[in-house]
Amino acid sequence: MINDILLNFYDLIENYGHQFLSGLYVTLKLLLVTTIFGFLLAVPIGLALTSRIRIVRSVANIYSIVFRGSPIFVQLFLIYYGLPALLIKYYGSIVPMRESIWWTLTSSPFTLASLAFILNLAAYMAEDIRGGLQSVPNTEKEAAIAYGMHPLTIARNILLPSALRRAMPALFNQVIISLKATVLVSTIAMQDLMGVGSKAFAQTFDITIYLFIAIIYLAMVFGLSRIFRTIEKHAYTSNKSGLES
Repeated sequence: MINDILLNFYDLIENYGHQFLSGLYVTLKLLLVTTIFGFLLAVPIGLALTSRIRIVRSVANIYSIVFRGSPIFVQLFLIYYGLPALLIKYYGSIVPMRESIWWTLTSSPFTLASLAFILNLAAYMAEDIRGGLQSVPNTEKEAAIAYGMHPLTIARNILLPSALRRAMPALFNQVIISLKATVLVSTIAMQDLMGVGSKAFAQTFDITIYLFIAIIYLAMVFGLSRIFRTIEKHAYTSNKSGLES
């Protein structure tokens, strides 16, 4: 049986290898864009969640509740189908919208999918950053205040770096979860790894296609986990050396 599966894998690579590589590229590109911009958005939201200004904290909490409380599948559909429909309604028809700055955004499935994943990932990462900020010892804050540092300087140079080190495992875990969630973009006709696999299955009805895809995702998760553990170990060692010196 194992030999049959291996032979099927060989046939898949031979017949659909190029398509699978193309789909893998789309998946990794989506993950990279989502991770970078999701993290950049999560940092200010995480700071806002711990803000002493009530309105700032309330807005950040509403954002977190909305995007963490609803399924990413629903968010993806709302942004992919709802945002273009809303803009068409606003402009009256698709013709004037084509001449607006929004056309570049709404005409690209990859951009719309990236937007949905960025907004979702940022909400989860922001909560992890909030937890990291709240776990920073008060002695670090008090020492910075005693030196007369500006609140923004304290946040940028002391609180945030310390919080990110503490939140690092949780942040990396969110990236891995996002990788596995990217399979949802195949439902909006994007040719990611899952989309390519589904298309190949429709042509062959060979169930080992999904086994092949599962192994690829398993390899990606394993590779990312090893990279993240190395980064965490390096960060821990660097922090320990800094404290000792």
